[in-house]
Amino acid sequence: MAENRQPKRYPQNLGGVLQLAVDAGSAAEGPSPIEPMSEERKLWLKGALAEVCKGQMDEVEQIKKCLEVLKHERDAENERGEEERGEEDEDERESIFDILSELCENLDNARDLMTLGGLDLSISQYLCHSRSGLRWRAAHLIASCAQNMPQVQIHLFKLGALPKLLQLTDSDPNPTVRVKALYAVSCLVREQEEGLKEFLSNDGYSVLMRGMQSDNEKLRTKSAFLLLNLLMAEPEQKDTVVSMGMVQQLVSVLRTPHSPVHEHVLGALCCLVEECPKGLKDCSTPALGLEELLKQRFKELKGKEESEEELEFCERLRGLCFHGPQADDNGMDR
Repeated sequence: MAENRQPKRYPQNLGGVLQLAVDAGSAAEGPSPIEPMSEERKLWLKGALAEVCKGQMDEVEQIKKCLEVLKHERDAENERGEEERGEEDEDERESIFDILSELCENLDNARDLMTLGGLDLSISQYLCHSRSGLRWRAAHLIASCAQNMPQVQIHLFKLGALPKLLQLTDSDPNPTVRVKALYAVSCLVREQEEGLKEFLSNDGYSVLMRGMQSDNEKLRTKSAFLLLNLLMAEPEQKDTVVSMGMVQQLVSVLRTPHSPVHEHVLGALCCLVEECPKGLKDCSTPALGLEELLKQRFKELKGKEESEEELEFCERLRGLCFHGPQADDNGMDR
């Protein structure tokens, strides 16, 4: 009765294509030979693949339409003047950036945005826009596209994105813009040799130092976190960073009211004293008062499970700078 069995029908979408592939693979393992694909099956497969491709094309079309709106708005600004623009226009453009950021979580879409000139437009017109909501969204879009995408990163370097992002991180009046710009900087320089060179040539470590002294807690924490990661990835930069007075600045941050930034600051100090005589000398200077500060911090955090890593940094730093926990008379030893 097998010869009377009706051919199995598959949904005409990507799931159907995958199920067909699975069934075909299972049939190949059986004893009977695979029959040639029927004309009906060929037509179905062609249609299903067309639907898959159409979905991808739809996203490209969405990107194109978004960019048309952003370009049109740019031209309209030149004609009417910024003061004549309404709240509705601002909301529309902000929504456009939100859509693009979501689409560009897909790496192929990020590459398409680059090819279509979306990154050029974001840098040339929107990073410097008078409206903060558009500035930070442009920075966020750049970060989304640059993350783990060397091709996009190189393109952004050629466009001069990094100096502009560092400037926004350092001096923009809006705190969200500064945080988003730093996020984009991080996506461009971490594990990126070309990015690190540009970061150094634009005095990036000084930007991080000032970020850690900001009143914005997010900016302080993210600046310290990026510093720690760069020191771990590029230990040859330690002498350069120490010569900037970074040790003294980090210790001054530790003297501020306790916050999440302190964990990253202690980690960075550990990096700066390990295999770095200059950093070790600076940390060990009695005038800095680091040993007493570490003892006090240990007492405050001891027994708090959420502070375990920070406590480990305290012990490690004191062991490196002040001859280990055995020299402690106040119970810093576990």
